[in-house]
Amino acid sequence: MTTHNVLDIALNDILRVVTPLQEDWNIRFAIINDIRSIVESVESLRGATVEPFGSFVSNLFTRWGDLDISIELSNGLHISSAGKKQKQTLLGEVLKALRMKGGGSNLQFIPNARVPILKFRSYRQGVSCDISINNLPGQMKSKILLWMNKIDGRFHDMVLLVKEWAKAHKINNSKAGTFNSYSLSLLVIFHFQTCVPAILPPLKYIYPGNMVDDLKGVRADAENRITETCNASINQHISNKGRSINKKSVRDLFVEFLGKYAQMDSWASNLGICPYTGQWEQIENNTIWLPKTYAIFVEDPFEQPQNTARSVSAGQLKKISEAFSKSYSFFSSNNHNLNSLLTMLAPPHVVKSITGIQNYNGSYFHPTQPKVQRVMRPPPQLQHFQYASPGTSSKSSASNGHMQMPRGTNFSIPSSNGHMQMPRGTNFSIPSSNGYIQMPRGTSFNIPSSYGHMQMPRVTSFNIPPSNGHIQMPRGISISSSSSNGHIQNPRETKKPRETNFNSASSNGHVPVNKGQQMWRPKS
Repeated sequence: MTTHNVLDIALNDILRVVTPLQEDWNIRFAIINDIRSIVESVESLRGATVEPFGSFVSNLFTRWGDLDISIELSNGLHISSAGKKQKQTLLGEVLKALRMKGGGSNLQFIPNARVPILKFRSYRQGVSCDISINNLPGQMKSKILLWMNKIDGRFHDMVLLVKEWAKAHKINNSKAGTFNSYSLSLLVIFHFQTCVPAILPPLKYIYPGNMVDDLKGVRADAENRITETCNASINQHISNKGRSINKKSVRDLFVEFLGKYAQMDSWASNLGICPYTGQWEQIENNTIWLPKTYAIFVEDPFEQPQNTARSVSAGQLKKISEAFSKSYSFFSSNNHNLNSLLTMLAPPHVVKSITGIQNYNGSYFHPTQPKVQRVMRPPPQLQHFQYASPGTSSKSSASNGHMQMPRGTNFSIPSSNGHMQMPRGTNFSIPSSNGYIQMPRGTSFNIPSSYGHMQMPRVTSFNIPPSNGHIQMPRGISISSSSSNGHIQNPRETKKPRETNFNSASSNGHVPVNKGQQMWRPKS
C-alpha cells in the first residue's frame, strides 16, 4: 500500500469519526432551548432572542465542537446596538441566572475581551458554549461560510481536517496565543484561492464591500440584501463555464496546505493574508493595517481591517510554523503506517475512536461503536432556523399521507446485525387515501443483515390501511431476503388481515422463489 493510499485512509477515517451524528445536532438544539429558557427568566432581557452562530451554523463543527450563542436584544424590526458596558452588564445577569438554575459548569466571564463573552460547559455531554450579546455580524459570517460549500464541497472536509490537525499540534487555541477556528477556516479559503487552478474566487466577488458596515437599519432588509448578493455571486461563479476546474484530491490539497504555510515565521512580518482580494498583501503598503503590528495578519474579509489572528503571539508563531513545517516534511516522505499518520493528524481522543481495535489497518470502528449514518446538515424536523444555502428549501410534509423521496434516494438502516428493532407495542402506521407506500423509481429500501431477517417483537403492528388490501409496488422494485434459509419470518401474533393480497406486479404475476426456498406465512 502506497503512502498516498495510507494517507487517504487516515483522512477518511478522521472525517468519518468527527463528522456530527444526528444526536449531536439534537444535543445542540436542546442546549439552545436551555439557554433560551434561562434568558427568558432575566427581566432585563425580555423580548431578546437566542440565536446560534459560528461553526454550528456554518456546518463546520465536529462532534466535539463548541457552540456559539448570540443573545439578540429586542429593538423592534431594527438591528439593535449595544455598547460594551451594556453587554458586560447583561452577560453578568445571564451568569447569575445560569448559576441559579444550574445550567452548566466551569462558568467563566471574560468582560474585557473585544467582544465580551460568557463561557460555560453544558451538562449535555459537556459541550462548551460561548455566549455573547448582539453578534449579528458573527451570524452572517457563519452563513457565508456555509454557502461556500455550494461552490466546492472539499472546503467542508478541509476545514474539519485542518481543525483536527491543529488540535493535535496544540495550535488551535486563541487563549494560548495560537489560531482560533475562524482564522483556520480563512487560511483554508486563502489556500483554495491561491492554489492552481484556483478553487474559490476572491471574496470581494462574493460580497463586495465591508459586509459588517451594511448591517444597519431594518434587520430583515439588511440580511436579505446580503443573502441575495451572495447568492447571485455564487451562482454566477458556478455557472462560469470558462473557469479552470481543480480536480485535486483532499489529500493533495491538505499536503499542499501544510507546505504553503510551512515557513510562516519567515514571511509573516512582511506579508499579510487577505482572503478579500485572494492575494498576499505587503503589510507596509496596506495603510489600513498600520500602525498596529501583529505577529501575523489574517484579515477578516467581512470586517476589514480586523485581524482574525490578532491573538497569535510572537512566541507562539515559531511553534505554529514548526508544526506546519514538520507535518509537511512528514507527509511528503514515504513508508508511514496508519497509526503514525493518525497521531500526526488528529488529537488523542479522535485517534482512540478510530483505533479502538487491535491491529488497526484502516476504516474500522471500536467494536462497541455502532455503525451509524452521519449527517451533513440537520434533518428537516430540527431546522428551527434556516440552514439551507441561498435559494434552496427543505420540506418534508404531505397532505395525503405519502412519504415522498426524490429519485435516487437511498433509505438505508445499517446496524450491527441487520435488525430493524422496535420495542413491544410499537405501531408502524402509514395512513393514506389508497394504502400505498409510494417511492419513485430508483429508490432503494435497503436493510442489510447477516441473515436477511427483518425482526419485530411480539404484538408489533405493521399497519397499512388500504382500500383494496393490496401492497402495490411498481415494476422493477424487489423485496429481497438474503438469508441462509430463504424465510421471510413474521413473529407470533403478527396478523395478516383477511383476503389481503400479496401482489407483485411483474410481467407474469409470479413471485419467483429459488429452488429449496420456502415462502412462509403464519396460520390464519
